[in-house]
Amino acid sequence: MLRDQVQFFRMTIQSPTPFPAPRIPEQVSFDRKELGVILSLYGRMVAAGEWRDYGISALREVAVFSVFRRTAENPLYRIEKRPKLRQKQGLYAVIGMDGQILKRGHDLKTVLRVLEKKLIRSVD
Repeated sequence: MLRDQVQFFRMTIQSPTPFPAPRIPEQVSFDRKELGVILSLYGRMVAAGEWRDYGISALREVAVFSVFRRTAENPLYRIEKRPKLRQKQGLYAVIGMDGQILKRGHDLKTVLRVLEKKLIRSVD
C-alpha cells in the first residue's frame, strides 16, 4: 500500500515550467540612434566630396554600413556592428578597403572618429 501512495504522489507532482528560451534575432540591424550618428558623418563626407554612395546590409550575425566613392566599386570603409563581440573587443568596428580593422570599440562615436580625421585637412 505504501508503494501505491508513493507512485501516486510521483505522478501528481509537476516539474516547474521552464521559461521560454530567449528569442534569437533573425538579423542584426542598426537602430535609429546608431543610424543617426553614421548618417551625420556620411552627410559631412558627401559635402566634402569624399563619399558618394552607401549600402546597408542586415545579416544574421552582423550589420554593415558600407561607404563607396563611386557606386560600382568596392567599399572604401565598412562600419560593422557585431553583437557577439560586445563583451570582448567591442560591438562596433571600422574596416578599411583592404580588410584591415582601423578601429574597434564599444562606443560608435569614438569608433567613427578614425574616419572624421580624414575630413580635417590643413588649408594653405
